[in-house]
Amino acid sequence: MPSKKALIRRPGPRLAEGIVTHGTREPVDVDLAVRQWEEYAAALEAHGWETLEVAPADDCPDAVFVEDTVVVFRNVALIARPGAESRRAETAGVEEAVGRLGASVNWVWEPGTLDGGDVLKIGETLYAGRGGRTNAAGVQQLRAAFEPLGARVVAVPVDRVLHLKSAVTALPDGTVIGYGPLVDTPSLFPGFLPVPEESGAHVVLLGGARLLMAASAPRSAGLLAGLGFEPVLVDISEFEKLEGCVTCLSVRLRELYS
Repeated sequence: MPSKKALIRRPGPRLAEGIVTHGTREPVDVDLAVRQWEEYAAALEAHGWETLEVAPADDCPDAVFVEDTVVVFRNVALIARPGAESRRAETAGVEEAVGRLGASVNWVWEPGTLDGGDVLKIGETLYAGRGGRTNAAGVQQLRAAFEPLGARVVAVPVDRVLHLKSAVTALPDGTVIGYGPLVDTPSLFPGFLPVPEESGAHVVLLGGARLLMAASAPRSAGLLAGLGFEPVLVDISEFEKLEGCVTCLSVRLRELYS
């Protein structure tokens, strides 16, 4: 069985109605978004990932941002309770998908709210963004689900962006990267590397030194290439208009198969 699987969900017809919280709404070309999503999936597959499509949720404009619906640690999948009430119907298809893959399924319950995009995993440490979409009760339930499995949960304030992973992600060696003006407290991370573009703060670890990145961050890609990494660029312009990034569009499931 392949050790690298990624859950993805095809953009729905109402994508252009997706929530915009911190930016200015721009017209979204849904047909172009579908083509970009297909190219994103192809990039994952070209680098050894088996992509698994979650059942469509066409009444949910933001459903393509599948990462927000679940957090996985070891063999446990914690089904999120999104901070935006309009997104809560997105979780049913993801719950079914991770259950089929053999995960032990837990849930975030009211009054907790938790978006998967607020959780950055680096080894055994889970940084949990506490902000507009994830509340204190959600962080507490994240701790309850995963600390018995050996995780360490560190709460991080998020005020300047939608999700923690809108501001920071991590390189294969654990170095946290981010666009300085959008990172509330870089000192909370043991190692922090600023990048020159907002979209350059987002990387998906493909394996080895390869990093999936947005084509809109060429200077950041050049910086990381100079450090010995191998950026793989994809155009996700239509999703960026909705505050999306390369991490939002998939749930990478190494741990269920390691």
